[in-house]
Amino acid sequence: MDKKDDRPERRAVSSIKFRSYLHNTIYDVCKSRGWKETDADLDWDLHWADLQWMRDVFDHVRLEDHQRVNHFRNNYELTRKDLTIKNLKRMKKTLEKEDKLQEAAKFDFFPQTYVLPAEYGLFEVDYKRNPQQAWIMKPIGKAQGKGIFLFTRISQISDWKKDHKWRQEGQQAETYVVQRYIENPHLVASKKYDLRLYALVTSYSPLTVWLHRGGFCRFSHHRFSMNLKEIDNSYIHLTNTSIQKTSNKYTNSGCKWGIRRLRQFLISTYGEEATNTLFGEMQQVVLRSLQSVQKIMINDKHCFELYGFDVLVDDRLKPWLIEVNCAPSFSAETPADYHMKFNLFEDILNILDFERKNTGTEERVGGFDLIWKNGPVGLAKGDKYLTSYLGCMNEKAIPISKMKQPPRLAASQANERVLI
Repeated sequence: MDKKDDRPERRAVSSIKFRSYLHNTIYDVCKSRGWKETDADLDWDLHWADLQWMRDVFDHVRLEDHQRVNHFRNNYELTRKDLTIKNLKRMKKTLEKEDKLQEAAKFDFFPQTYVLPAEYGLFEVDYKRNPQQAWIMKPIGKAQGKGIFLFTRISQISDWKKDHKWRQEGQQAETYVVQRYIENPHLVASKKYDLRLYALVTSYSPLTVWLHRGGFCRFSHHRFSMNLKEIDNSYIHLTNTSIQKTSNKYTNSGCKWGIRRLRQFLISTYGEEATNTLFGEMQQVVLRSLQSVQKIMINDKHCFELYGFDVLVDDRLKPWLIEVNCAPSFSAETPADYHMKFNLFEDILNILDFERKNTGTEERVGGFDLIWKNGPVGLAKGDKYLTSYLGCMNEKAIPISKMKQPPRLAASQANERVLI
């Protein structure tokens, strides 16, 4: 007798409805699959919602089993800059109390950080111990490089201090984090860069993490320098595209590399062993960051989250976590950018499996590799040579030659390599 297939029946794509507050690559992928757009309050299968909807609506509605929304209720525990550090520090202390000193020592991938104004006194003591150190100030609730500045003298933040000191009683100064600036970044052609990695969490109980092989590096268009006369030059020190594109040196074709290209470059420069170690450590930065919030995240079967991890590599090939984004951009400025993000979102939808095609045993879907499901999976278990598929070939990607570009990009003359 044949064994009964207990999997749910497949759904017709024409019956799948999506709602999205964005009309960019997300919209294009859903439409390309034959899904129907809706603006209904609750009659949808996928809702790509903004954070305001999560705060105002999510707790007040009852969703059906098949419905999915793209945020966890308290995702800010990992993505708000001050809480990111708070939870990483707490995880490290917990491991130390449990006498897991070797594992605790591995939580060394974030710079020394203080939250201002609450920890201003502690910061001032540290500053006086290291008077030559450069520091970077970041507002906790802003993105795209807004409000960020570097300084070497404590007097340079006097305007911020005055703003806090002279506010009327009951008002609060905008909260910032201040971090030791990494003064020795790894450079390519004398230019600073950082990496954007993509991790998809489909559950926190059990923790289930997919890491995408792709992603990209964002470059500064100016040569890196720690010259004090240029400490306030954002074009040198900040790699955010929103900042770099205002530079007169900016070109679309030179702003980004695919991570695979970086991996190949590092192998040619430092060898395969050192490069594999670095990419394995970057994967561990992602995993340990997620594990630091696993117990406090409000899990819900309707929720998933795509995180954008920003990582900086120093000249010793050590990765540093810069920040975690809960709403990484799906807007595309070039054909190669659109190609990468279209494939990324296509893979996300294949993992979520609204059409019910998956068996439930998959360890790879498109460019995503399952690296954790209540324990290590695949290469996360450890391999003698390769420690992560991050930056490896994604032969399952839709080729750029077979992808229909949106009209605004179809005529683009950008001279760039693909990012996958």
